[in-house]
Amino acid sequence: MTFAVTSIAPASLLLAFAPVAMVLYVLMRWRCDSGASLVAVLRMVVQLVIVGYLLNFLFRAESSWPMALVLSMMLIVSSWIGIRPLRRKDRKSYGRAMTAISAGSIPTLLLIVLGVMQETTLLKPRLIIPLAGMVFPPSMNVVSLIVERLQAERERGTPFLEARAISLRAALIPVTNSLLAVGLVSLPGMMTGQILAGIDPLEAVRYQIMVMCMIFGASGISATTFLSLCTVAENRRLHASGS
Repeated sequence: MTFAVTSIAPASLLLAFAPVAMVLYVLMRWRCDSGASLVAVLRMVVQLVIVGYLLNFLFRAESSWPMALVLSMMLIVSSWIGIRPLRRKDRKSYGRAMTAISAGSIPTLLLIVLGVMQETTLLKPRLIIPLAGMVFPPSMNVVSLIVERLQAERERGTPFLEARAISLRAALIPVTNSLLAVGLVSLPGMMTGQILAGIDPLEAVRYQIMVMCMIFGASGISATTFLSLCTVAENRRLHASGS
């Protein structure tokens, strides 16, 4: 049996903002940073509307350069967001973040598309861009968590190797929790969407296993790459100072 995906009318979509408005009201009354949350919600809406029109264009385009441009932009922006917790940002930190996110995301994406899904070409924006949108964010997040935790531990005087281990464990907590919770606590968006579209649940499960492996693998590779680059930088610093 197949099911048609329900189309959401713009007027009906407004109901989804009711709980958002409640949270914003509480933040305002409790004198929390309601302005930042409001800006975040507005940015979310504007960004998704823009990307919706952009994806329509990309899916119809016959040229590969728009897809390459989008992937490059995703890498550039995710690398900048990844080092956002740093108090002092520089080109070296940005370069380490970009290298780490690239090392985790790009090979994993290629493995999934060419190996697991056995596609014969990468020139499929409808396939590549959604998968890239799943693999870049977790790599970005682990880098950001490492940056924040490593910075905090070093400021406390924690030795570098100990701080490195603490940072890696902390950075992998969210993705590890998602592995433990999937199927028991949560049904992830891709699996839910496929089931709603009428795909056999077991087929949807195989896709979700693929996605979870992709996310964990890319995250772990990005995390270890970033910390390895930080280790090289720390060793150079110690050598230069004669310690």
